[in-house]
Amino acid sequence: MDNLFAEFTGLGLITLLAIVIVMLVIKGLTLVPQRRTMVIERLGKFHRVLEPGLNFIVPFIDLPRQITILRFENNQPVVRIERQIDMREIVLDFPAQAVVTQDNVNVQIDGVLYYQMMDAQAAVYGTENLVLAIQTLAQTSLRSEIGTMELDKIFESRHEINGRLQSTMDEAGNKWGVKVNRVEIRDISMPDEIREAMNQQMVAERNRRAQVRTAEGYKQAEILKAEGDKQSLILNAQGNRDAAIAKAEGDKKAAVLHAEGEARAIQFIMEAIEDKVQDKSIAINYLIAKDYIDMLPTLAKDGDRVFVPVESSNLMGSVGGIRELLGPGAISGSQGNGGGTA
Repeated sequence: MDNLFAEFTGLGLITLLAIVIVMLVIKGLTLVPQRRTMVIERLGKFHRVLEPGLNFIVPFIDLPRQITILRFENNQPVVRIERQIDMREIVLDFPAQAVVTQDNVNVQIDGVLYYQMMDAQAAVYGTENLVLAIQTLAQTSLRSEIGTMELDKIFESRHEINGRLQSTMDEAGNKWGVKVNRVEIRDISMPDEIREAMNQQMVAERNRRAQVRTAEGYKQAEILKAEGDKQSLILNAQGNRDAAIAKAEGDKKAAVLHAEGEARAIQFIMEAIEDKVQDKSIAINYLIAKDYIDMLPTLAKDGDRVFVPVESSNLMGSVGGIRELLGPGAISGSQGNGGGTA
């Protein structure tokens, strides 16, 4: 009987020990989701960082180090104690901050911060409340940057301000194992009187630009008009010059042709009277007399009086002498062969 009791007791102890071991194994199994991690302390000292997946820790000896996280929900701060550390990018939408600009304007600046935990060990041991530290640093950095700038410059330099804030936050966050990806100024609120003054300034600036544009347009129009007048004068001058050259060329050719006709007429007359008259100048006197006779109707038409020179009687005698020597038919033929000038 005693042996049976001893065997039963031994079997119960083995079973109990097995159950305890199974429970300890189950308790020691820890599942870490993807993009999350846990910091494990052994007897109060940092031991290791668990990777995503199924891990085993020694129960009651290995304990996860909890991390304090401050979040904002509906602009209300919420403090959470978490065992797992989120390694994804986190958006920190902290409340709007009252900031005084360099030109003494009180503005409310609403910003948003994007950060990511890169080193879980540094994030746990680097600061007591990681999110609160990041928020406080973001607020102080924002006040420092905005306080050195005037209000108009803030609106023009949002991208530059975001870059400087990110650089400052990233440098300070390295010791906390945090990477600040970007900082964005979402909204800037200002008093109503400042907003009204800025609207008036904007309207005045737009009116000034409109007047400048109008003046520049008028200036360009006047310049183009002056250029057009200049080109017109140049073209007119060139046209007049070309016309004068063409007229001179025409007069030159006409004079040449007239002279050639006169020469041919004189030559024809000289050949006709070569054997009949000794004085060869009678042919030239004949042509001069003929031109004079042809010009008399024009002189009578243009003026009230016509003066006939004394030498005209001699010229008329030359014409009559030539006609007697050659006859009317000969003279007419000479005129036709001379080009109609004699």
